[in-house]
This record gives sequence, structure tokens and C-alpha cells, in this order.
Amino acid sequence: MRSIRVALVALALVASGVAVSAPTAAAAGPTADAAAVGDYVKVGYFTQWGIYRRNFLVRNLVTSGMAEDLTHINYAFANVGPDGRCFEANEAGVGDAWADYQKRFKASESVDGVGDVVSQPLAGNFNQLRKLKAMHPHLKVMLSIGGWTWSRYLSDAALTPASRQAMVSSCIDMFIKGNLPFIGTSPHGGPGSAFGVFDGFDLDWEWPGSPGEVGNIVRPEDKQNLTLLAAEFRRQLDAYGASVGRTYQLTAFLPADPVKIDAGIEVAPLFGQLDFATIQGYDFTGAWNPVTGHQSNLHSTPQTQYSVELAVNTYLSQGAPASKIVIGIPFYGRGWTGVGTANNGLFQPASGPARGTFEAGVDDYEKVIGKSGTVFYDPVAGASWKFGNRAFWSYDTPQVIAQKMAYVQANGLGGAMAWSLDGDTPDGQLTSAVAAGLS
Repeated sequence: MRSIRVALVALALVASGVAVSAPTAAAAGPTADAAAVGDYVKVGYFTQWGIYRRNFLVRNLVTSGMAEDLTHINYAFANVGPDGRCFEANEAGVGDAWADYQKRFKASESVDGVGDVVSQPLAGNFNQLRKLKAMHPHLKVMLSIGGWTWSRYLSDAALTPASRQAMVSSCIDMFIKGNLPFIGTSPHGGPGSAFGVFDGFDLDWEWPGSPGEVGNIVRPEDKQNLTLLAAEFRRQLDAYGASVGRTYQLTAFLPADPVKIDAGIEVAPLFGQLDFATIQGYDFTGAWNPVTGHQSNLHSTPQTQYSVELAVNTYLSQGAPASKIVIGIPFYGRGWTGVGTANNGLFQPASGPARGTFEAGVDDYEKVIGKSGTVFYDPVAGASWKFGNRAFWSYDTPQVIAQKMAYVQANGLGGAMAWSLDGDTPDGQLTSAVAAGLS
């Protein structure tokens, strides 16, 4: 059935004028019963720092229609200090309490059109998220802990029963109970000030048992300790939830590389503690490699080292329930420059990273679609790219997302996740494609 569906997609794209590359052999995907329609998870990451240069506010989730299309918003990120505890701070590269709960948004910037005032206990993104939930009661808002930059001390925090208990207790106290500290001269914060904002935690440890950002602490026992940390989160969240009549969720962001999976993930035991896990479905390659390629291809091909399919099959083979696997979708592209014209730029040597708006070799989907060039689509790899003026950009189009959502449905997976929402268009083109594909 997949080959028929892929052929139909390719024919439709050719008819509409979109160039389609020559297909290559794809490996067979896992077999599973399709998930029940309407049960799919649709997660989008909202970045703390997106309110600055991108000017992407919580309000944009309403004006774009994204809030209606999503089931979960993951707020990125919370940091863990050298003492292994969650904290808030106003220090560059360490914490941004001002963005989290101190910044007062004007009426024109606010979700409900009501501006913040000095006397309110909670301001910033947290207050806007609480307002968003009041407008869209179906939404769950999760606090994501760690990320690429702030995973340094997670190995220490997860090391012993005492350290795990202390970390989880501190995170619940600050973000679930909402006991935010007063920092500097800001009047915002205090006991219970953020209660009701967050519906649980997303563990984003990059990576247990494997190197991530330079300076991260890594131990072989991280693999078992991640499971034990998740179990401690599950225990404390359930206990506190029972005391206040609420249910709190626990998720995790996990690697796609089979080597990192084997080094750091006890698949079946960890999934047993989670409501679901999001699997990295991007950054398979980038301008750190001197040859262009697909950064987020769905299927494996002879020319690709990684794929979403490979990651899904690895987790399934080690005991992950299909219904708890949520695949990651990039709302950005990775680009190279100085690329030759052979094979429409695909798998060709490059001279370096293409120019990006905020970072060399990377640009938001909203920016990539405005670049000059021809769009190419390989329905067998499940990937697309743009090539023009010797610049090559690998990114997901709505057509690729439709193919990936069909894969989710055909294989009984749990849904899809987007990193990150600020890369989408003002009308939420990619978020709409995810929702349409999982309707």
C-alpha cells in the first residue's frame, strides 16, 4: 500500500509542477495496526528565546491557528544547576526568568488582549500560556528540562536516589506547585504564582551515556539512571496530582541514532514510565558534513545513514509500544553553499554552510520557502530540498509532512512533534499539515 500511496503523491506533485527526484530503494517499515483516529498527539515546542529576534509570542499561537491544531506545547527549556535542582535566574546562558515570568506584555501582545500590570503575581510567557490554556482547554503545556545547552548536570542529578528525589522535588515545587522565586526588583513570583501553568514535564536530556554539548557530564550508568529518574518523576507527579485532584504527564525527547539509543536508553523500562516519547526526526546531517544530504528523511536509502524509519524500528525492536512513539518534524532547514549542479545538488560536495538568518547553515521554514531555487521531492526517501544559486536546503514541505503523517497512521504510532513553532509561517502552514495528516 505504501508504494501505491507514494506513487500517487509523486504523480500529483509532477502534475503541479514540483520537480521530483529519481527514487531510490527504501527499506520496509514496521508493521502495526493503525492508531485510532483522533487519538494522535500533536506536540509543538515553544522556545523561551523566540520572543526576542523572532518576535514569536504566545499570542502567535492563537493568530496562526496553531493552538487549535496542537494537543501539547512543550516550553523550552528549564535548567538544572550544579546542585542537581531546577532553578530560575536572570543570567545570560544560564536562565531567563524575565522571559519566563517577569516580562509584562502589552495588550496588543497578550493572548486575550489584556495587558499585564505590576501587581499581578505572574507575568511573562508563563502567564500567557496560562491564558492560552483558558482559551483552549484541550491544550496540555509541558515544561521541557535540559535541551542541547542545559543538559550539563543531568547525569549528576540522576546519579543517586537522593539526587533524583531532590531534583524532582525542586522541579515540581517550582513549576507544578508554582512556587517561583522573587528575583531582583521584579514584583512577579511568589508561592503558588505559577500553579496551573504546566501539566507535566518533558525530559530532554541530550544525551544520556553519549556526548552532547561540550562540557556535559556523561557516565555509562546514565542509561539506567534515566529510567530511575523518570520513575521518580512519575512517582512524585502521581502523588502530588492525587493530592490536588489533577493528573500530570511525563514525556521524554529521545535520540534517533541507534548508537545513542543503545548507549543511553533502556527502551522498554523507560517507555513504561512515560505517557509518550518524542523521537528526534531531524539533524541527520548538516553543514558540518562537506556533502549535502537529507536532514530529516522518513525512509532509509543506500545513500543515507539515518532516517525516521530506522529510529522507529530500533525503538520497536527493543520493546517500545508503537502508540507511545511520536516522531519529530523540523520546522527549519539545513543548508550548504558552493554546491555543484549534479543530481540537482543532492549528495554533492559543498564549500560550507549556506547563509541563515540567525545562524549559518540553518534557517526557519518561513525563511527557506522565500529563498530562490527549485523544490525537489523524493517520495521514496520521504524528503525534499530546494536548490538554486549553488545553495542547497534540506527541509520538510507540507507534502513531506503528509507522507510522514500517513506513515504514523499506517504504523500505529502516537503522533508527531515539531521543533519549533517559531519556524512556521504566520498562518501555521506546517502545523496545519501535521493536524490535517492526523485528523
